Amino acid sequence: MRPRSLFSLLAGAALLAGAGALAQIEGSRGVAPIDTSGSYEVSGVTVDVAAKTADQARLGGWRLAQRKAWVQLSRRLGGGGGLVSDGTLDGMVSGIVVENEQIGPNRYIGRLGVLFDRTRAAGLLGISAYADRSRPMLVMPLLVSAGTELMFEQPSPWQAAWARLRTGNSTIDYIRPSGSGADALLLNAGQIGRPGRGWWRNVLDQYGASDVLIPVVRLYRSYPGGPIIGVFQARHGPDNQLVGSFTLRVGNAAGLPQLLDTGVQRMDALYQQALRGGALNVDATLSPPPAPEPVAEPTADDEASGETLAEIVGDTGSTASAGIPIVVQADTPSATSVANIEGLLRGIPGVRAATTTSLALGGVSLLRVSYDGDPASLRAALEVRGYQVSGSGQTLRIRRAPRLAPPEVPADTQPAG
Repeated sequence: MRPRSLFSLLAGAALLAGAGALAQIEGSRGVAPIDTSGSYEVSGVTVDVAAKTADQARLGGWRLAQRKAWVQLSRRLGGGGGLVSDGTLDGMVSGIVVENEQIGPNRYIGRLGVLFDRTRAAGLLGISAYADRSRPMLVMPLLVSAGTELMFEQPSPWQAAWARLRTGNSTIDYIRPSGSGADALLLNAGQIGRPGRGWWRNVLDQYGASDVLIPVVRLYRSYPGGPIIGVFQARHGPDNQLVGSFTLRVGNAAGLPQLLDTGVQRMDALYQQALRGGALNVDATLSPPPAPEPVAEPTADDEASGETLAEIVGDTGSTASAGIPIVVQADTPSATSVANIEGLLRGIPGVRAATTTSLALGGVSLLRVSYDGDPASLRAALEVRGYQVSGSGQTLRIRRAPRLAPPEVPADTQPAG
């Protein structure tokens, strides 16, 4: 009976271990990005409006915020800061972000953020709607607090702060995992310390990224509920190189979200500055080594006829061995966007090659992709990476995710303030 009892014990332990592994993969341990539309954002717009009713005061405050935000955006983009009609603004505004508001019986006081549709706003200002951006960068936010390192093992306020970042005004093409699936297994503090490039290539290929950004924050609390000091470090690459650092402080625990949001914005500024200075160059060792070209040995029959096996294969079925040819149509406003799209496609598992066959800067370019698998799988991989995919079969059309629809704000002919 003893051997059977031992076997039963080992089998039970194996079942428990398997259940624990499944539990570690299932579920979500983070927050999905709230906005990937790429809209222009103007934040911190203050309004103080009085009207006959609370609703009229609020609508008047929102309309006034649109005007003020447009002036700021126009000056920022070199448009001179001229005003446009309220109807034009209603067609360009894609969202209102309420940062803080106080509503009274006939008065509205608020601090708002305004989101403008990038294409419509750029067309009115006469500028390009898309700026050159970096290659896709995988974000691995690391929080260190009370001696514990936390990334995606459980929900983190630091990861949630990165999910709240609106990346429309940034030149960094962020890939922000949501903590679902295998994120907790692949993206952790242990991965940061691994120097081997093979595993790094596997991780980056899993998320369609070319490089990695590691924003780190260390929180120091004086006492529970008291002041919090955050030491922020912007790091980059598989070698965990330091890009820049700074320190922020809040007076109590309630201010932690504001501390982290400010830290994310400062981090984004550091990464953009590093990109302009050439400090975010992709590590050449992250590119997979070229596969050796197959060399076919000639047979006796081939030697007699003067043909080699390589020539025969090239005449009969080289296309089948190179994967399924798929034509991808993509918007390419600049030369950098072409390289970014090619890099994104090459990073998808199963893609053998991705080359531009018809280049149209400022329009729609055609790319030829050799893919080992069902085109539906490639379509799903592109949708996971934030693209809207149309078409069917071996012809696909990709665009960035659709933007938010503008809110239906009734016209206010007599806004106060």
